[in-house]
Amino acid sequence: MSRTGFVKGMAIGVMAGAAIGMVMAPKGKNSKSAAGRALKAAGEVIDNITGIWS
Repeated sequence: MSRTGFVKGMAIGVMAGAAIGMVMAPKGKNSKSAAGRALKAAGEVIDNITGIWS
């Protein structure tokens, strides 16, 4: 698998995960903080994956 294929797959996976997370996230005044936690978790996962490739 080429690096561009990997990056495309990662992008699709992140977008799909974010969409599922938005649908399943609890509604209400905590939705903003839930989105922040989801973005932080996604960033940590990407950092871990890029750390493996380095």
